[in-house]
Amino acid sequence: MVSSPHEAMHRIFQQYPDLFSRVSEVLGVDIPPPTSATALPTDLTEARPVERRVDTLLRIETEHDGPFVLAIEAQGKKDPRKTASWPYYVSYLHNRYGLPVLLLVVCQDLATAEWAARPIAIGVRQWQTLALNPLVAGPHNMPVITDVAEARKDLALATLAAITHADNPDVGAILKTLSAALRDTPEAIADPIVELTAQGLGNRPAAQQWRNLVAVDLSFYKSFMSEEIRDEGRAQGRAQGRAQGRAESLRLVLEARGITITDEIREKIDNCNDPRLLHVWLNRAATAASVEEVFAGE
Repeated sequence: MVSSPHEAMHRIFQQYPDLFSRVSEVLGVDIPPPTSATALPTDLTEARPVERRVDTLLRIETEHDGPFVLAIEAQGKKDPRKTASWPYYVSYLHNRYGLPVLLLVVCQDLATAEWAARPIAIGVRQWQTLALNPLVAGPHNMPVITDVAEARKDLALATLAAITHADNPDVGAILKTLSAALRDTPEAIADPIVELTAQGLGNRPAAQQWRNLVAVDLSFYKSFMSEEIRDEGRAQGRAQGRAQGRAESLRLVLEARGITITDEIREKIDNCNDPRLLHVWLNRAATAASVEEVFAGE
């Protein structure tokens, strides 16, 4: 099953095709900036019933060096099958389009990045018929951007950097910088950044940090995530309201039945935000002979 981080790591290049020129610069490869980029079909299936599909495929145009094909793979873990499929992708694409082909692999953990960066050689010991050298972007070489001005200068690169550093202990500072850089940014620009970052963080703890930052800093964008946050806020508000109502009812029932409420018990009731637990206590209070019976086992 394809995960959200997997989708974000390559979809960001669909959203911002010229991002590759900045990534290649970070990786120390002199690729000229594109003059245009066109999304190509990602289905590499042949007539025979063997399906092969690359994650994202772009035709990149440059001003002086001509066009090339960029294949982007989002890699969440080591996969020995890729040593066969990646050379196939490159050979097939070169044959199909008659253009130079580059393979970029995007990772979120160091071990996978180191594995993906290994050259793939096809041939015999005495002679390599084919050698594949993937470009790899990951936590080992993507910048840690904690300067708002730097993030604002290149939001797409800042987003990819945040995604690739999803497991970085300092990811909170990275996300805070990105959210601050998005303040006062038009929604048409900010929305894809918000979505891709949320997708890229997956179900990591950092995802909740990002949701909180979006809620506070970015005035609830009209996106699936902001809608979800708003729904959660409404649900939490309703739950809080129920809890407060049941806490008040519980105190009234205890007082009406002559059961003494100490400061400790009052604090216990007031600090409980679980409507279901308060409902249990309220039911017990209707028949309990003492306060101990109400809170038995709690």
